[in-house]
Amino acid sequence: MSTPQIVVHRDKELMAQAAAARLITKIVDAQAARGSASVVLTGGRNGNGLLAALADAPARDAVDWSRLDLWWGDERFLPEGDPERNVTQAREALLDSVPLDPARVHVMPPAGDRYGNDPDAAAEAYAAELAAAARPEDHGPVPAFDVLLLGVGPDTHIASLFPELPGVREAERTVIGVHGAPKPPPTRVSLTLPAIRAAREVWLLAAGEDKANAVAMALSGAGEIQAPAAGAYGTRRTLWLLDAPAAAQLPRSLYPPASS
Repeated sequence: MSTPQIVVHRDKELMAQAAAARLITKIVDAQAARGSASVVLTGGRNGNGLLAALADAPARDAVDWSRLDLWWGDERFLPEGDPERNVTQAREALLDSVPLDPARVHVMPPAGDRYGNDPDAAAEAYAAELAAAARPEDHGPVPAFDVLLLGVGPDTHIASLFPELPGVREAERTVIGVHGAPKPPPTRVSLTLPAIRAAREVWLLAAGEDKANAVAMALSGAGEIQAPAAGAYGTRRTLWLLDAPAAAQLPRSLYPPASS
């Protein structure tokens, strides 16, 4: 478990640009060290904002996109191509404009495909795909992702793990079907906390006044059942990337002394 580090940026645009620059550096360094890199993407306004900033970043071509594995932290269990699916939005923001290897873009199964309307079967299939990609040195049933991105909801949810619901209590499975999510659509597929915690680095993104209470709660000692974001951390680094409005309720003892 790594101690959270907090970086606060002036506004959400600067936060997205800085996060994109950080991610480019991390991918390039991982590719130089191990030949490839793996990143878990997140949806929502902050996840998509980061991808759009990455698409516009002058240094984006420093990445060898053909040697990058992309995974997802969660997905709306909707038909392929649905505009509400995270992968659909990610393709529009970035993925369609860079030369990725399609075999290394690991999309969570859609509804109405081979798994019909069964999100639990889709979750089992994604768990199997993760397990197949894990190497002996990863020491577990999922790859040791280089960076796992998470948006933080106003209720402190991450991926599709919501406060007090069964998913945040899951300790064995790496991927679950989510039924009755309080945020529409109600049916989803999500990584669990054990899978999230396998990542080398976990980056939590939050921007806007509506996230301020959630950020303060998660960083001030709340338990993961009440505040799932509090249970998200990487093996080497846990990084909270915030804009000033989202950081507004942080205790001064937590507020970083040097933020832009």
